Amino acid sequence: MPSAKPARERILDAAHELMLTVGLARTTTKEIAKGADCSEAALYKHFASKEELFIRVLSERLPRLGPLLRSLAAEPHRAPLEENLTEIVRQAALFYEQSFPIAASLYAQTELKRRHDEAMRELGTGPHLPIEGLAAYLRAEQEAGRVREDADAFAAASLLLGACAQRAFAYDVVGEGGMPPADAFARRLVRTVLVGIGGVSG
Repeated sequence: MPSAKPARERILDAAHELMLTVGLARTTTKEIAKGADCSEAALYKHFASKEELFIRVLSERLPRLGPLLRSLAAEPHRAPLEENLTEIVRQAALFYEQSFPIAASLYAQTELKRRHDEAMRELGTGPHLPIEGLAAYLRAEQEAGRVREDADAFAAASLLLGACAQRAFAYDVVGEGGMPPADAFARRLVRTVLVGIGGVSG
């Protein structure tokens, strides 16, 4: 019996599963269409390319950092600074943890990486946007007086998100149970960075 889900959702589900199990480089649109129980022609009605599909999987099937960052930058007083930053870092750690196994094969094939980068530019997205979003949130906190005025918001954002990406990279080799849990990792990282930027709880 065919799934009740719309074709676009089935395609995203199948692409996510295949990219996780066989990697982005070895995933084909033919296999994705088969997994989604639709034709390749139907797949191309929703997505222009495998590269676009990968970007949509990242943005729609993994923890969503962009909306969280935008909402906090617009309303920084919603919760204490440490609580907000801990949630941002937790979501980022989970995003990189889940995206690293998919994205790693990008760097093994120059042509695939080039097509992926072109697709990101066309769609107006990229890995730099979370850094810029977090820096914008930290600047909003500076204006609110909860981050030291002379703190470097961009550097702090780069440190926080860079550590999240490094956690996924460094502990991927360790195997099951070796990666520090996202919640505890986020709390420790944020408390350490807050010492440097002079964050005031509240």
